Amino acid sequence: MRLPKSQSGGMPPTEDNTKGRGAKIEGLMRRPEWLLGAVVLIALVPFLTKPFNIDDPLFIWVAKHIQSHPANPYGFSANWYGYDWPVWDTTKNPPLACYYLSLAGSVLGWSETALHGAFLLPAIAAIIGAWRLARRLCPRPLHAAVLTLFTPVFLLSGTTLMCDVMMLAFWVWALVLWLEGADRKSAGRIAAGACLIALASLTKYFGACLIPLVAVWSIARKQPVKQWLGWLGLPVIALIGYQLATHVLYGHGLLAGAAGYPGIIRESSIVSNVRSLVSGLAFAGGCLAPITLFAPFLWPRRKVLIGAVVSLLVSGALCFIARNSFPNPLTPLEIAQILIWAVGGIGLLALAAADLWQRRDADSLLLACWVMGTFVFTAFCNWVINGRSILPMAVPAAVLVMRRLEARAKQGFEISRLSLVVPSLAGAALALWVATADYLFAQAPQLAAQLICSNYRHDGHRLWFQGHWGFQYYMEQNGATALDLQHLHLAEGDYVAMPNRNTNVQPLKEPVAEVASITVPVAGGGMSTMYKPAGSGFYASVIGPLPFAFGPEPEQEVKLFAYDPEGKLERTNAAAGQ
Repeated sequence: MRLPKSQSGGMPPTEDNTKGRGAKIEGLMRRPEWLLGAVVLIALVPFLTKPFNIDDPLFIWVAKHIQSHPANPYGFSANWYGYDWPVWDTTKNPPLACYYLSLAGSVLGWSETALHGAFLLPAIAAIIGAWRLARRLCPRPLHAAVLTLFTPVFLLSGTTLMCDVMMLAFWVWALVLWLEGADRKSAGRIAAGACLIALASLTKYFGACLIPLVAVWSIARKQPVKQWLGWLGLPVIALIGYQLATHVLYGHGLLAGAAGYPGIIRESSIVSNVRSLVSGLAFAGGCLAPITLFAPFLWPRRKVLIGAVVSLLVSGALCFIARNSFPNPLTPLEIAQILIWAVGGIGLLALAAADLWQRRDADSLLLACWVMGTFVFTAFCNWVINGRSILPMAVPAAVLVMRRLEARAKQGFEISRLSLVVPSLAGAALALWVATADYLFAQAPQLAAQLICSNYRHDGHRLWFQGHWGFQYYMEQNGATALDLQHLHLAEGDYVAMPNRNTNVQPLKEPVAEVASITVPVAGGGMSTMYKPAGSGFYASVIGPLPFAFGPEPEQEVKLFAYDPEGKLERTNAAAGQ
């Protein structure tokens, strides 16, 4: 005889148990800050062991220098371009994130897990701040915050030690306090918001864009000028003080230097501007891919179809005009991806414009300026297009989606919760895929450096290397030395390691012989974030016009050369890292 569940070891779902579980869920929903913090941890904790990569080493070096010279963060030199150069002229970011990193390193240590763990706090603060801001600007604020988290640009940026997520955290909380201060006529909140604007600006210079942004909102809101204008003097004074202090320390104000840097690097022509527009649209659509996936729910079917066709035609024409100016000739697969994400980028800009046109209030103006301003800066003002510059758009993009869904509901368009889950989950899966691919991309140089140093750094031989980013960090960690191309003195028995996928690698003019090649497979799962032949250049569009690209990512190779003035050496068997 089959026993009831209550007699066969299971507990029946009594009314008390059901109420208990319901109360727990209800209690959790009443504290969405805790829920969002848990979700951020679930999303980012798997990446805590990610090797340092791209500009992470620069931030770490400055952080370590701060421990002994706290008042002079950039007062040392580093080999980042193939020769020693002052760090104050190498880095183009203010130092606040490095001070935080220095504190974290002194308390937790300098391992990957410790430093990435410390940067979970800014990520949590940014997402909770996005929820707090969205609560004022749209329905479904929790959904907006989760949507922000699971964009490729936020997840990937959240796995680095660079200043972007920290700047975003200060940014959203500055807006939260400023807007709430205006609503409640609280001078204290407005002052606190102004202080956070200053901190955002000293974390990343783009944070200074908050000054005109909140000014525009305050004017549109018809806030009395005397209630807010004076407080904007706080971030202005902070930036002027930083400019003067760095001028005294380094003979050159770093704020002005960073502002002039794009004009030195960027070329200016019609074709280059068209290329920037195409790449900017592709980066916006790709980095904020979950927003693109919501398009069928945001517009009537007829408008979706017409908008997609027109956007494809416009993107295709722009891509054709700029076809010869991209880093590599575009393949059909690259063109297809550029067009898809460019359509998404156009859709995002259209979403901001439509919200402003329909609502015509201070909040819609804030969101439109936030989105449009970030896009214009990324595409045309920054020294290079990259995903990190797109990151500030993630919050207003998610808010605009929720506002648009609300507007459609008021028009009688019924949207089931299940239908909203599909694009959300698809976008989250894509974001995790991109972040995982970048993790594996960062892992390859670490493994290559360990293999090279363990096999070729021994008595009687000096091991040099070219290349930077994470490869430099781990080569130096294992005892190798960065090659100074301006003062190059190779001797018999010296080895030089040269990676094939890195930056600032120059052919050697000295008599050398290739003696080995170490290859490290990159199991990117059909995705790459920095691979020129595939067109992916998340960290710099000079590598590719896409933030990420579908397709296999080949192995990373490091060739080893030996100083051979007499031509006696022969190539040995290649060493392969598995």
